[in-house]
Amino acid sequence: MTLTLDKKISLFEEVGEEIINVDELRELIQWKNENKKPIYAYDGFEPSGILHIGQGLLRAINVNKITKAGIKFKFLVADWHAAANLKFGGDLDVIKKVGDFLIETWKVCNMDLSNVEFIYASDLVKEPSYWELVLKIAINSSLNRVIRCTQIMGRSESEKLAASHILYPLMQAADIFYLPADICQLGMDQRKVNMLAREVAKKLNKPKPVAVHHHMIMGLNKPNTDLTGVDRTIEIKMSKSDPDSAVFMLDSPEDVKRKINKAYCPPKQISENPVLEYCKYIIFELTATFEVIRPEKYGGNIEYDSFEMLARDYKEGKLNPPDLKIAVIKYLNQFLSPIIEHFEKDTKANELYKFVKSQYK
Repeated sequence: MTLTLDKKISLFEEVGEEIINVDELRELIQWKNENKKPIYAYDGFEPSGILHIGQGLLRAINVNKITKAGIKFKFLVADWHAAANLKFGGDLDVIKKVGDFLIETWKVCNMDLSNVEFIYASDLVKEPSYWELVLKIAINSSLNRVIRCTQIMGRSESEKLAASHILYPLMQAADIFYLPADICQLGMDQRKVNMLAREVAKKLNKPKPVAVHHHMIMGLNKPNTDLTGVDRTIEIKMSKSDPDSAVFMLDSPEDVKRKINKAYCPPKQISENPVLEYCKYIIFELTATFEVIRPEKYGGNIEYDSFEMLARDYKEGKLNPPDLKIAVIKYLNQFLSPIIEHFEKDTKANELYKFVKSQYK
């Protein structure tokens, strides 16, 4: 069934916590469809280890909505970027193999792979025209502007930076035009470089990319920052550097239980509650009903068919944190079980998993 333009925009609005901007997106889709031209969205990932569920399950959910809207998706396995960011000591051979591991993970996340293309940055950088584009972006950007973009790689402007850290945002902006991508569909933490690309587009005589930034699920720990706005969102997001801040795609049922049971989940609080965020952005996207099992003396079993209903009961104190957590643990383990099984039983997947784990010793 062919979707209307409004329905396609609606799917993007489900994905994007911020869209810059909706009018441009509408014009882009309408023009491309009328002229029977493909539309490409992209995201880039550093191969830096095992994916957490925001990078795995949530990424698959968002990609499927975008491809449903008739968009083709390009995944850039940013191996050279990871080296520039000093991941695995900058060892490209290791990083590329970790990139293979990421792809293997996404293959078992129910992602619509028929409309997804995986591209390695190491293939792009072989072309002189790629580096010409990087140079042009550098010429048209101030050093201070580029340094502000180091946030995209988990760095701050105040920390000691390697020269390669300056190269990273320039490459990422170049990726957008070189792939090329009509739509940048990344997390809010990548906002600054997408804005840089939009700023330099006219100087490069390139189309200005639409930026669709999805919500970043917060970490499982209690927020500990005085930041506000987008900076706060980025600061409190789940992080690979803190294994207990997130559930990871290959966490055992015992690990999931331990992490969720200790997660920050204040009663009656529905904002900045990571357990509820798991419900909203992952569980309700993957299941039609959410069942809470509890004794009769605490209200008995209850089913929710929408996150809004669950959030209402939680806010009113009709659903308490321990019962919510038990249900969340059950659903997360259901979703992760086939992925874990794949990496246990598939020979290639198992070898990749063992290789990645060996890099942390």
